[in-house]
Amino acid sequence: MLEESRFPWTHGDADGTVTIDPEARSGESDAEAREKRSEPEARESKPEPRREEPVKGRTEGGGEDTSDAEGKDDGKGEGKEKRPSILRRHPFIVLLVLVAIVAAGVGGYFYWLAAIHPYESTDDAFVDSRQFAVSPQVAGYVSEVLVSDNQHVNAGEVILRIDPRDYQAAVDEADARVAAAQAAINGADAQIAAQGAQVAEAQAAVTQNEASVQFAQEEAARAQTLARSGAGTVQTAQQQTSALRQAEAELNRSRAAVTAAQKQVGSLQAQRATSVADLREANAQAAQARLNLSYVTITAAQSGRVVQLTGAVGQYVQAGQSVAMFVPDDIWVTANFKETQITDMRPGQAVDIRIDAYPDHEIKGHVDSVQPGSGTAFSLLPAENATGNYVKVVQRVPVKIVADSWPRDVSIGPGMSVVPTVTVRPKS
Repeated sequence: MLEESRFPWTHGDADGTVTIDPEARSGESDAEAREKRSEPEARESKPEPRREEPVKGRTEGGGEDTSDAEGKDDGKGEGKEKRPSILRRHPFIVLLVLVAIVAAGVGGYFYWLAAIHPYESTDDAFVDSRQFAVSPQVAGYVSEVLVSDNQHVNAGEVILRIDPRDYQAAVDEADARVAAAQAAINGADAQIAAQGAQVAEAQAAVTQNEASVQFAQEEAARAQTLARSGAGTVQTAQQQTSALRQAEAELNRSRAAVTAAQKQVGSLQAQRATSVADLREANAQAAQARLNLSYVTITAAQSGRVVQLTGAVGQYVQAGQSVAMFVPDDIWVTANFKETQITDMRPGQAVDIRIDAYPDHEIKGHVDSVQPGSGTAFSLLPAENATGNYVKVVQRVPVKIVADSWPRDVSIGPGMSVVPTVTVRPKS
């Protein structure tokens, strides 16, 4: 039996039958009836309940407004017109976008051709120089230091001095040896001259004795002739013969004296030669002593900067001990380019140098030379590619780059990182 409260258009009779009231049934609006019929279908199609939105398009009199429903889509696109493409709606905008893309591509190509294509650059580049250690050539105590750390000096300027008294004494001693050797030479010359006089005297004695011998020979011959003729005695002849022999003996003695005097001259000349050698040795020692005396003053061999100064007044330094490092003003850039980057690289090509420490300084330079070989070929332990497995690695080749003019307001030295850009091909 149906309840009246649930179906208001029905009512029950006394015998239990149900009667439908048509008037009550007609009082229900068509919209409410459709809403009630749609509720079971919505519950079946959707698993979760949803808050129902109020029905749009209802008129004030309870009727349904169907003016908008006709133009709306029923879920299948039947009530909606097809929208035109963006090309038909905005043809000029699409054309401008295409023109902009083409222009960007062309501009990018010309930028690559002008700004990237002609250049080769690397960040494996450093400032380089032939820096060396400043070392004394003689040992001694440092008496004066005339520079400070990182100071720039010109060629010939004094860096430090060593106590010169020991070396000055050596110079004086060497000078004395030179004087002694010179005196020995002078003495030998005098002796040679005196011996020459003795030779001359001995030769004069020989001449005299030769005359005496000749007279004695003549006297002996006359005495022999007189004795044989009976005009003279035999005794007289014997006396003259004895006088001749004595004269000949004296001549022989004088001749021996000449020979001895001449040999003495040779001995004196040998002594003089020894004295001359002693003089040369003394002069060499004096020159070395003066050279050592000059070494006590350490000067700059060329213009540059004194760095890592360790010498101090009162310090005892040995010969060859480093007292400072010296960085010459002649510096350059060593750039390690890949071997694939030096294909068109030649000496004289322009280079833009940017120093990492001073990026605001623009430095111009040029390629000075390209090393004939990779860096690993001249390393302390070069790679042995002929042994074991081989993996090809792109090698780097050092390139020397010389700056046209280094900036003077900043300090630039070896080891500082730079980025050189070489124009390897002319700009088109």
